[in-house]
Amino acid sequence: MSPDRPASPLLTVKQMIPPVRAGAVPRDRLVDLLRGSPTPFTVVVAPAGWGKTSLLSSWAADSAEHTRVAWVSLDAGDDEPTRFWSYVLTALRRAGDEIGPAALDALAAPGVGPLDLALPILLNELAGASASYVLVLDDYHVLTDPRIHEGVEFLVSYLPSSARVVVAGRSDPPLPLARMRARGELTEVRAADLRFTFDEAAALVSAVSGTVLDREGAAGVWERTEGWAAGLQLAGLALRADPARPRVRGDDRHLLDYFTAEVLPALAPEQRDLLRRAAPLERLSGALCDAALGVSGSAGVLDALDRADLFVVSLDAERTWYRCHHLLRDVLRGSDPDPVRDREVLCRAAAWFSEHDRIDDAVRHLLGAGDTAAAAALLEASEAWFWANGSAATYLMLGEEVPDPLVGPQLALSLAYAAAIGGRPDRVVPWPDIGDARIAPDSVVKGWRSARAAAVVMRATLGVPDSEPARAVALAQEALDLEAAVGNPGHRTGLAALGSALARDARFDEAAGMLRDSWRQRDRGEWSTGVSLDLAGRLGLCLLELGQDAEAGDLLGEAAPLADEVERAWGAAAAPVVATVRVVEGRHRYREGDATGARDLLARAVTLSEVGGRASALVLALVFLADAELACGDRAAAGAALARAREVADEEPTVPFVVERLGQAEARIGRVAVAAASRSGELVEVLTDREMSILRTLAGSATQREIGAALFLSVNTVKAYNRSLYRKLGVSSRQDAVRTARRLGLI
Repeated sequence: MSPDRPASPLLTVKQMIPPVRAGAVPRDRLVDLLRGSPTPFTVVVAPAGWGKTSLLSSWAADSAEHTRVAWVSLDAGDDEPTRFWSYVLTALRRAGDEIGPAALDALAAPGVGPLDLALPILLNELAGASASYVLVLDDYHVLTDPRIHEGVEFLVSYLPSSARVVVAGRSDPPLPLARMRARGELTEVRAADLRFTFDEAAALVSAVSGTVLDREGAAGVWERTEGWAAGLQLAGLALRADPARPRVRGDDRHLLDYFTAEVLPALAPEQRDLLRRAAPLERLSGALCDAALGVSGSAGVLDALDRADLFVVSLDAERTWYRCHHLLRDVLRGSDPDPVRDREVLCRAAAWFSEHDRIDDAVRHLLGAGDTAAAAALLEASEAWFWANGSAATYLMLGEEVPDPLVGPQLALSLAYAAAIGGRPDRVVPWPDIGDARIAPDSVVKGWRSARAAAVVMRATLGVPDSEPARAVALAQEALDLEAAVGNPGHRTGLAALGSALARDARFDEAAGMLRDSWRQRDRGEWSTGVSLDLAGRLGLCLLELGQDAEAGDLLGEAAPLADEVERAWGAAAAPVVATVRVVEGRHRYREGDATGARDLLARAVTLSEVGGRASALVLALVFLADAELACGDRAAAGAALARAREVADEEPTVPFVVERLGQAEARIGRVAVAAASRSGELVEVLTDREMSILRTLAGSATQREIGAALFLSVNTVKAYNRSLYRKLGVSSRQDAVRTARRLGLI
């Protein structure tokens, strides 16, 4: 078992500012607008061909001397929160050394969303940075996942004054632009702004054509193109090819015809062939095109196309990766359709990506080729690659594109696990059900003799809410029985699952025996460090409940150093793995009579449990913290901890014995929460509009999930805003937030 930090493989070229093209026409008026904007958010919105990327790359290059610019070129494969934020955080780290690895590490925390930990860490680092940062998100229109948009809104809402976000795309991003505009927080650059002026148009056409236009000719081109960048470039190409020919109109209506009739036939055969055959590929490189097209010399062809301004642009200074202009790519894909050829190109590209250890891109290209069977097989064979690279969410996203009939038992269980650790608990249960339909007598699942037993134990461990522990026990026992029926009694994973389920069901004596054996045998199998620490935490709670404090101390002597090592190696991503061990550690310290030390440990355990997203562990940590606070003489802090625990228990599925412990603590300490800190009656920080909209709903009886549905936000996003809201109000519970807000006249 190794606590090595997970890492995510990313395409470096997508995080590089596209180089400014030689001979590019300066657009000082727009660069000055971007440079002088004081707002935290900027949108550059226009259809294809209006020069959005060219403008931003020129501005970014100009700004790089005094601002740290992080650039992400997006594509459809980034439409998943963990992958998207991995690119964003990596780009920010590349831009400046004041952004550390902690936020990126937090993305790998199993079951933890970006808003829970990664974005708060990032915002704190940006606030403490001495330099200014700008994040540019190009082609944002390809993103459709609402969780990404919620995260971007959250980021912009709390950006420090030294940071900005710039979004470029073909349509308005689904963010509260009207609200930002009304508050003076938005800068907008649109097609009308991007239109080339007369002088800019003349300069561009002259640069592309290699001729100097007279004023009459320049006026004609400008009027026909209406200042559209792509049309101006086409007009320049037409003049360069034949100054005597009638000029291309350069408007959208005639553009595709012109590409087909004029641009493509004028290319050298090897250039035309490469562009036509490589059209299915989003990004191009010499090595990739050679492999995908079965040719050689592609790098030279791409370089020549780029230098000739023929709608192919380099994406890096080394001229390794290129992109075909969206408009030309659309023409190429429609002018000579050949589905069989395109599938072959995508499949060979997939093989190239696989050989270069980019399994996610390989699967994506197989799916694009329609070879879903090969995509499913590669996913099934490569699950370890995705886990090692912290890409569980990407694994799930790709797996959901595979038709259900091709999802066998092994892949179904891997997708269920990916859903659990990728922050999609709602997607855990459906996958074993899908896999069950594919189980045959000869079905194989790694580590099991009965494929059905493997599916049942997955349901027991990941698919049953904490509030139904008896059902988890029944399922775990069923899995053991199924495995025993095929000659494998006492399956180690099955026994560990049953022990954990028994602990949740408050059958502590039975659970301790099984968990004790599982802990002792932790090094005999392929269990991860996280699974081992989870066993230690559950066993520790059983021992404390049984009054076996000495054995609990011995267990912590082995488990706590391992938890320390994991926290050192993983940073913030370790929270879900170590939280329960830290709860046990704090409670054990309390039972030894060290109330002050216990309070410090349990306060840390509360933070870890909040990050880890485990409601039962959080409630128990808060109950234990309340006892420690009371022992230290702080009844107010104890009451605040219990109020927070009750709020969580009422909102989230919680283990029944934990709810019972909460009730007992409330009877000892009192149910009325007392504010831990005195308040002056004034807010230190102004509430954002989103915080105010959530605050108005807290006075009612709606749960956080219902509040999120009413506001079109996920429950995790509501929780993230609540944390900020509570901090600004100086409270620790929903009831106190409402009480304080009413006193201040906010609601």
